[in-house]
Amino acid sequence: MTQPRPGKLICVGTGMRMAGQLTPLARSYIETADVVVAAVPNRFARKWLQDIAKEYICLLDYYADCDIEGKNRHDTYRRMSATILEEVRSGKTVCAAFYGHPGIFACIAHMAIKAARAEGYDAEMLPGISAEDCLVADIGIDPGATGMQSMEATQFMMFERKLDPTALLVLWQPYIAGDLTRKRFDTTAARLQVLVDKLARDYPLDHPVILYEAATNPLETPRMDTIALRDLPNAVLNGITTLVIPAAYNLKRDQAVVDQLNALPEALPELAQTA
Repeated sequence: MTQPRPGKLICVGTGMRMAGQLTPLARSYIETADVVVAAVPNRFARKWLQDIAKEYICLLDYYADCDIEGKNRHDTYRRMSATILEEVRSGKTVCAAFYGHPGIFACIAHMAIKAARAEGYDAEMLPGISAEDCLVADIGIDPGATGMQSMEATQFMMFERKLDPTALLVLWQPYIAGDLTRKRFDTTAARLQVLVDKLARDYPLDHPVILYEAATNPLETPRMDTIALRDLPNAVLNGITTLVIPAAYNLKRDQAVVDQLNALPEALPELAQTA
């Protein structure tokens, strides 16, 4: 069996509101790793990480790459991933820390882990509390009640996606909705109108939607503004805004399948005991 090469990568999440949302295992890796490489926008969280890490490397300055002609967000993400890999290749135990969950809308962690494993290094991801977790708790949504659909806003606009308006829909990153250049960190009313027009194929224009933002420090309260779908182009959207669209219609019973299930014979006793 091939032994892993010296050097290890652990990607962790700090939660949306780090105080109380950081798991004990994630904190342990942050404290004991040779170096912490982080992309955490909250300045208080960054200061805390800097204070407890043996060595700290901040990746946020890399976003300035987006100001360079010809570069897009994915160029920046690849550079961030490469920086993480450089530390792993030097034989260090590297803890890469991201706010929220390291694997949800955090392609840097996925890229770094894939590259590290391909080169023979141990690499793993630990779960963190994401914006989706906070959304479920703050708004009081049970994804099991009607089902839940979740996708990135621009991806939804670009591709043919079949929506189920009897289920909850969560659209991420509406603040960059419709940006096909991958170079901007904002959107326009015209692009948001395109999004509304596409959603109007399945939802009434007066359907209430929620603009949600998770609290990122103990002094904040989450944003949960309800507006009509038609008013989205004029709404204030921030970098952490998520568009939550409740079900517009009741579930419709598929009686043919229900009848088919009812017609099935009961399980044999011996099968039921082993199930």
